[in-house]
Amino acid sequence: MAHRSQGGLLSFAMLILAFDVSGTLASPKIGNQVKSATFLSPEFVLGPGSVENRYYSNIDFPRGHVGIKSFHAEVIDDSGNPIALHETYLHHWVVAKYYQRRGMAENDDKHKFQLSDYKLARNGGICQGNVLGQHFGLGSETRKTDTHVPDPYAIEIGNPDEVPEGFEEKWLLNVHAIDTRGAVDRLGCTECRCDIYNITVDEYGQPLRPGYVGGLRCCYDQTQCEVQQGYGGARRSLYLRYTVEWVDWDCSIIPVKIFIFDVTDTGKRLNGSTGYGPENGCQVEYNVESCSSANAASDGCIDVKRTSLTMPVSGYVIYGVAHQHTGGAGSTLYGEDGRVICSSDPIYGTGKDVGDEAGYIVGMSTCYPEPGSVQITSGENLLLESNYNSTQKHTGVMGLFYILVADRTPNSTNFLYSPIHIHKNIKVSTPAVAIVALFGLAMAIAVGVISRMKKGREEGYQPIMA
Repeated sequence: MAHRSQGGLLSFAMLILAFDVSGTLASPKIGNQVKSATFLSPEFVLGPGSVENRYYSNIDFPRGHVGIKSFHAEVIDDSGNPIALHETYLHHWVVAKYYQRRGMAENDDKHKFQLSDYKLARNGGICQGNVLGQHFGLGSETRKTDTHVPDPYAIEIGNPDEVPEGFEEKWLLNVHAIDTRGAVDRLGCTECRCDIYNITVDEYGQPLRPGYVGGLRCCYDQTQCEVQQGYGGARRSLYLRYTVEWVDWDCSIIPVKIFIFDVTDTGKRLNGSTGYGPENGCQVEYNVESCSSANAASDGCIDVKRTSLTMPVSGYVIYGVAHQHTGGAGSTLYGEDGRVICSSDPIYGTGKDVGDEAGYIVGMSTCYPEPGSVQITSGENLLLESNYNSTQKHTGVMGLFYILVADRTPNSTNFLYSPIHIHKNIKVSTPAVAIVALFGLAMAIAVGVISRMKKGREEGYQPIMA
C-alpha cells in the first residue's frame, strides 16, 4: 500500500509541475500594469484658410525603458473641444525619435543648429535616408484607427543600450493642419492644389518643378488657401492632444520593429542620395488623374498603383494598417507568392459630428493576424497596391502601409525546442533538459513528502493518503 501511495504522489507531483510550467510558457499576457498619459502639443493658431506645418522638439513623452502599447491623437481647441475635420483638416501628425547631445539647451535657431549634435533614430522601414522615418503617425483617420499593440508585444523605447554615448533620447512632433473654414474649394485646400494656394515656389524659395500641381510643396507652414470673399471667421488657438499607453519593459515582452512602405517607392537609391528626387526612392505623394469614360465602363474609375518592395529582415506580422487620403479605396500588401499579408480599407464619415465627418476618411481598418500565422522572410519581394477612386482628379495623395514585425512568437514551443549549449562540443535540445529538470524536481518533492509520511508514522500520525 505504501508503494502504491508513493507512486501516486510522484505522478501527482509531476502532473502539477508539468501543468504549471506549460501554463506559464504559453501565457501571452504582459504582467506589467498598462500606464496612460495625455499630453498637449505647443499651441498653434489658425485662421480661415491658413496652414500649420511645424516641428516641435523635445515633446512630452513617456520616459525610461518602456514598451508603447498605443498612441491616439486629435486636434482640440483651447477649451478641450475636439475640432471637426471640415473645420481643421488634420493632414498628418508624426512623432519621431531622435538623440540629442547631452548638456545642450533646446535651440530653434536654424542658424545655430549643428547637425552633429543630433541623430535621428528612424524606424525599420526601407525609404531613403530619413524619409518616412517616424515611429508613430496618422492623418484624418486618427480618431477611428486602432493603434493597440497586442500582448505580449510592444514598441520598445528608452533602451539605454541603444542610445549613443554622450546622447539622450528625445521625441519630435510634426503637425500639419489646414483650416478650411470658408474655403472656396475645401477639397482643393486639403489636397494642397498649388493654384488655390497661389504658390509657385517651395518653402525654400525654389521654383516648383514643371508639372507639379499639388501636394506638400504647396501647403507648407504659413501658406494661405483661398477663402470666400468677406468670410469673417476668427483665428483660434489649437493643440494636438495625444494619449500614449505603455508598460515598463521586462523580459516577458516581445519587441516589434516598425516598417513603413510607400507605394511611390521607385526602388532606386541614386548615388547614395538620402533626400527627395523625381526618381530617387520614396516620393511620399502622387496624383490621381480623373478617369475617362472608357475606364469608367471597364474598371469603375479605380486608379491602381503598385510597387515592388524587398523586405530587409525576417519576422512575423502582428499589426498592419494603410494611410490614404480622400478618395482612397483601400490598400493591400502581398507576399511574394501572392498571399495577402494585410488589407486595409478606409472608413468614410457620413454625418456632421466630430469623428463622422461626411466625405472624409475618419478611420482605416487594421490587421491583427494570429501570432505566427503571417511570416515574411528576409529578401522576400513584397507587392504594395494602393487604390483610389478616380471619378475626379486628386493631388498630393498618399499610399503608405505600416506593419509591426516581431522576430519570434509567444508560442511555448519556441522555448521548448530551442537548443541549449552545455559544452562547446555538446548541444542538447531544451525538451530533454526540461524533462530532466521536471523529473528531478518532482523526485525531490516526492522524496520529501514520503520522508515526512514515514516520520509521521513513526510518531503515530496517520497520513492523509494511505
